[in-house]
Amino acid sequence: MSEQDSPTEVPAEYVAWGDSADLPASSSGGPARIGVLTSGGDAQGMNAAVRAVIRSGLHLGAEVYAITEGWQGAVDGGEGIHAMDWDSVGNVLHRGGTLIGTARCAAFRERSGQLAAARHLLEHGIDRLVVIGGDGSLTGTDEFRRHWPDLLTELVASGDIDQDVADAHPALMIAGLVGSIDNDMVGTDMTIGADSALHRIVDAIDAITSTAASHQRSFVVEVMGRHCGYLPLMAAIAGGCDYVLIPENPPADGWEDDLCETLRAGRAAGRRDSMVLVAEGAADRHGNPIKAEQVKDLLAERLGEDTRVTILGHVQRGGAPSAYDRWMSTLLGFAAVREVLAATAESTPHVLGVRHNRIARIPLVTSVQATRAVGAHITAGDYDAAMAARGGSFREMVDVFATMSRPPTLTAATPPAAGRRVAIMHAGGLAPGMNTAARAAVRLGLDAGLEMLGVYGSFKGLLDGDIRPLSWGDAEGWVGDGGAELGTRRNVPTVEHLYAIGRAIEKNEIDALLLIGGYDAYEAAALLVRERSRYPAFDIPVVCVPASIDNNCPGAELSIGADTALNNAVWALDRIKQSASASRRCFVVETMGRRCGYLALMAGIAGGAERVYLHEEGITLADLQADVTRMNASFRSGRRLYLAVRNEEASEMYTTDFLARLFDEEGRSLFDVRQAVLGHLQQGGSPTPFDRLLATRLVKAAVDDIATQLDAGTSYGRYLGHMGGRLEKRPLAHMDEDVDAEHRRPRQQWWLDVRPAVAAVSQPGAS
Repeated sequence: MSEQDSPTEVPAEYVAWGDSADLPASSSGGPARIGVLTSGGDAQGMNAAVRAVIRSGLHLGAEVYAITEGWQGAVDGGEGIHAMDWDSVGNVLHRGGTLIGTARCAAFRERSGQLAAARHLLEHGIDRLVVIGGDGSLTGTDEFRRHWPDLLTELVASGDIDQDVADAHPALMIAGLVGSIDNDMVGTDMTIGADSALHRIVDAIDAITSTAASHQRSFVVEVMGRHCGYLPLMAAIAGGCDYVLIPENPPADGWEDDLCETLRAGRAAGRRDSMVLVAEGAADRHGNPIKAEQVKDLLAERLGEDTRVTILGHVQRGGAPSAYDRWMSTLLGFAAVREVLAATAESTPHVLGVRHNRIARIPLVTSVQATRAVGAHITAGDYDAAMAARGGSFREMVDVFATMSRPPTLTAATPPAAGRRVAIMHAGGLAPGMNTAARAAVRLGLDAGLEMLGVYGSFKGLLDGDIRPLSWGDAEGWVGDGGAELGTRRNVPTVEHLYAIGRAIEKNEIDALLLIGGYDAYEAAALLVRERSRYPAFDIPVVCVPASIDNNCPGAELSIGADTALNNAVWALDRIKQSASASRRCFVVETMGRRCGYLALMAGIAGGAERVYLHEEGITLADLQADVTRMNASFRSGRRLYLAVRNEEASEMYTTDFLARLFDEEGRSLFDVRQAVLGHLQQGGSPTPFDRLLATRLVKAAVDDIATQLDAGTSYGRYLGHMGGRLEKRPLAHMDEDVDAEHRRPRQQWWLDVRPAVAAVSQPGAS
């Protein structure tokens, strides 16, 4: 779910999800002992990471201890360090903050504090740590690791520990996880909490927009981001805002005039409200701070606008974590346990981060140094270096926002010329984010000198001639709307329709087709490309952008709409689990996805499911027998809830109803069973920030490709998507090479590699 690319100078190595190696034992012959702590500011998703560390450690045979209130717990000792069992982290996935507490510990910066921390850790035999925090916490941890041998020598000399203890724990092995809502750690695409914070901001913008439009008001919203503009920039794009001020890219002199002219032009183009986002660390090119109140006064004075200020503050840190901050934090916690268990005294300490949806090992020192360099670049006024440090796509999104937010009267775009008419059309099932994609296509297309046409009603609308030109203002308000203003249908045209489709393309003088949809859309586009020799009208650029909650489009690791559907599913699972809190109950929950198990697996991880059934793995009678045995044993040992998630087409015979009846019969009076089919709930609601950003990035690539083809006179049929961090453009003529046509899904699905983590956090004592 990467939204930015880390700079290439920060090395990373992807984590392989293979079998766990034999675990090291302590010198006393007992299991390895791991400590986990959260330090610095809290971030949504920390609980998911702590839960994963504790359960993965126990699953792999280690003992795990919580160190409470950050490093303060280690310095104080006593109850500040205590053993955790499997159930101590039950029912915490949906909770914000951190159940083991966090604080900034001044005493730990002193030698005496580090001596106390080392002594207290050794009292429990702990010499492996997973630390979840920001760059300051991770730097302090690495310093503690480097001082460890000297600390032990001093503790032996003072008589606080025996030499045997020092010899048994000669080194401290550490793994870091970055918990920061600012997404400010260089080297990882996303930090724990950033996606949830972005949810809070965009939800607030959506809510403010409705009241602002009602009164034709302007709002200035202050967003966290002292040295990092990720949150305000991405929120401005996802929220359809007019202007954004971020630390890495201060506005040029005269920005006040530019701001006022942009807002004035937006109102003239049809906007009923104006929205300006200001990062808390925003400043001008001379280092003078720019505050929200200052912007409000400016708009009131120069535009006579009725302007309000909203400072979101700590609401950005609070509340339940998003689905992403649950499943990705779970994977990070699992990977961190494997990291510290495999570490030796000679191992280089690593941060476990995210690169292109994969868990990656990043050298801790290198990452921290690069992160701190960004602030230094900003202080020195070297904004190009600061922007470069944030990664290539960060700069790209700065440019995209500038293009999409500026009304046409302020741009240098040339009017569309003949032969540059581009039709935007949806096909396939509804996916949240289709409106965001269509809006982006209109605004980016107009800026590229294209004439943008909306085809209403998919291929039927094309046949009926329901095609209308779209202006900059026509797409106003679409960015956060669910549904699809242009309409969509699943029907794929057949050979009998091709002549009529060709005539419609010719009649409406369509020079290129931008198709935003799911697997059905891809099949339809591939058919048009294959039939070009018979129907010359199809010999135009045809570009497909993936939009499907099933996440089964070839050539794309993530489709527009899948993240929203996942968040909807997890929202439902939270409430289902809550309904079972007063009884002993098994729930069998069915998700959408057809024969692609992405939604089921990720919802299972994010929702805390004990079992996930996928079509990719199938279901056997032996599987069900083992599941019943495990389920009964868990309820006998005191469990109150067992959650099983089933992909809707996991098995033709073993349906959701069958599983529920089987479990009910086998459970008898031990527990009762309920089933829930989530259905179209997963397709509804406003698109998540990630789906809005993904739609914008993919459509930007599609529009650029179409414009380039029209300039060059080429007519390629392509489908676009991100694969392993790269934007791929693959030929529709060879789509069959990428797909499992029988099951309507890609041949290679990256997310299947994370399945070992499900067992690690759901099955205690497994081998």
